[in-house]
Amino acid sequence: MSMATQLTNVSGAMDAIAKWDDLPPELWPKIGKSLHHHVDLLRFRSVCNSWRSSIPPSLPNSPSLFPLQIPHPNNPSMFVFLTHSSVYRIEPPQQPSSSSSSPKSWLIKLEGHSNPSESRLLRLLNPISDQKISIPQSSSPRMLNLLDYRVVELHKSYALQNFGFPVKKVVFFPTSCWFNVEDSVACCIYQEGKLALFKRGDNKWTLLDDKNFHYDDLIVYKGQIYVTDRWGTISWIDTCSLKLIQYSPPLCGLGHKKHLIESCENLYVVDRYYNSEPRWAWPHNEASVVDFKVYRLDEEWGTWVDVKDLKDTVFLLGDSCSFSVCANDFAGYAGNCIFFTDVSSDGVYNLGDGSIMTYKLGPSSSKLFWPPPSWLKFKGRNRSKNI
Repeated sequence: MSMATQLTNVSGAMDAIAKWDDLPPELWPKIGKSLHHHVDLLRFRSVCNSWRSSIPPSLPNSPSLFPLQIPHPNNPSMFVFLTHSSVYRIEPPQQPSSSSSSPKSWLIKLEGHSNPSESRLLRLLNPISDQKISIPQSSSPRMLNLLDYRVVELHKSYALQNFGFPVKKVVFFPTSCWFNVEDSVACCIYQEGKLALFKRGDNKWTLLDDKNFHYDDLIVYKGQIYVTDRWGTISWIDTCSLKLIQYSPPLCGLGHKKHLIESCENLYVVDRYYNSEPRWAWPHNEASVVDFKVYRLDEEWGTWVDVKDLKDTVFLLGDSCSFSVCANDFAGYAGNCIFFTDVSSDGVYNLGDGSIMTYKLGPSSSKLFWPPPSWLKFKGRNRSKNI
């Protein structure tokens, strides 16, 4: 058989399998159950009526179940609401092959409403400060049909509403849409650095460490909940025994706050330095960010590796979640940088030269994420499909 004939046969085979609705029916639910993000499941169900009927419209851990009412950590007779939000990369529609340049993606955060009676409403948020992005009244959009674009969920984040005390971080586990929310756990760092865990169905939270009140950050990494304290010692939480198991040695960094972040399947700690010691009640009061140090955990040897160059990667350190993106995917982003937020400003730190550029919080600070690119089209409520 000639090479040309082989290529023709391969091309024909590719054309055949490209018709997704012709796949055997027994594969439909298997494909659907391999998708763990809500947006991916929406796209799966939009292929055709047969695919839509192969999986239920409401899943055990759907965003529609939020906010969840749970007991207050300090007073079980009171309740707080666990809210859910997600950071998305919205990619432009496919461009013609003749296009000279390809447009960049848009990074945005969407939060479900904290009021249970309005849980179907979403708000646009600054992905690092969590501040609501104000949309001009003259151009206020009503609906965005995400099925018109390629949407990738980059990160989930959670918050406790009506808490009454400073909350440093909240994680919820597991996060898959298919996992029953009744089998879930929430873990939070609150006040000056107390660490507590709540199992769904319990009447109260459990304080995990009554000797160390200096925890800084939490992360769900490779199917486990990890926590770091002020000294950079990482532990993972056994949710069955409610024990902390030390996972790494203390970090040599002398910064004031440690951030956990996953990037390319590696675990990093970003050490934040202030010009003065911050107080827990006002975590950044009268203190300004002056430096960052980055370390990667070598899990095989249990040692910390000093990182001087993130290449094309950008770290985003948010109030409710930290994550990484590729700078080339977004307009105006530069690699080897750290985006962060403080009490009065957003900032961009260049790991290469140590420079810091700040933006005062408010309408101007949103320019990193707003306005959206010109290819993104908002539509009126009566003309757009609500997904």
